[in-house]
Amino acid sequence: MSEFMGEGNNQFIIIFLVIFLRYVILAGIAFFLFYYAKKNSWSFRKIQTHFPSLTDYQREFLYSVSTTIIFATLGYLFFFGPIAQYTMVYRDIHAHSMVYFFGSVAITLVVHDTYFYWTHRLMHRPEIFGYLHKVHHLSTNPSPWAAMAFHPLEAVVEYGIVAVVPFLYPIHPLAIALFLLIMMIYNVYGHLGYELYPKGFSNSPIGKWINTSVNHNQHHQFFNGNYGLYFLWWDRWMGTLREDYSREFEEVKSRARG
Repeated sequence: MSEFMGEGNNQFIIIFLVIFLRYVILAGIAFFLFYYAKKNSWSFRKIQTHFPSLTDYQREFLYSVSTTIIFATLGYLFFFGPIAQYTMVYRDIHAHSMVYFFGSVAITLVVHDTYFYWTHRLMHRPEIFGYLHKVHHLSTNPSPWAAMAFHPLEAVVEYGIVAVVPFLYPIHPLAIALFLLIMMIYNVYGHLGYELYPKGFSNSPIGKWINTSVNHNQHHQFFNGNYGLYFLWWDRWMGTLREDYSREFEEVKSRARG
């Protein structure tokens, strides 16, 4: 029993460190570049031209640490604990083709976008918002550190996609890891406060279906509309895309250095 518990502790620590370091490295690089090294020369490009306070950064980081603990705990239970035996996670990478491997990552991104859109909209209902989602919206002008700044209850909801997918179709742990890396990269970008896509992207044939930092920044600033994560099809299909989104995108990308 003591050996099992010791092994379990090691697995938990590894999962925690992977999640935490992924967050710190990606958010830290983005923060250093856009909020320190290039803060003065690139400030005119910032979506909301003012910057958050030190207190905002501290709050976002501390809640993200809390989220990391919750994610690591649930990750251990679902992939190494008693629940793991009931999932369709496969550990022999040759059990399915590499086409399937990468296809499962792409499918998971689509499934996650759907899961995120509808749970996100649900958490904006007045009777739920204050209990789950309000903490994340304290960042009305988000920074990269806000990528995982969730109330503990919302953190459980956000982890839900990782809990659901292994019961839907076979998926390898490395495919899950690749999906989570893409998710974190896009989450940091969504909360970056700067737009990286080029001028005209929001109205292009492909860009009209892709979420952007401007889009998500509007959601944090105004609290309604723009509920998607990677894509905009649910927002467009359900009529929840803000009418001023494309105009705001072009305004941000058209600014000249002051």
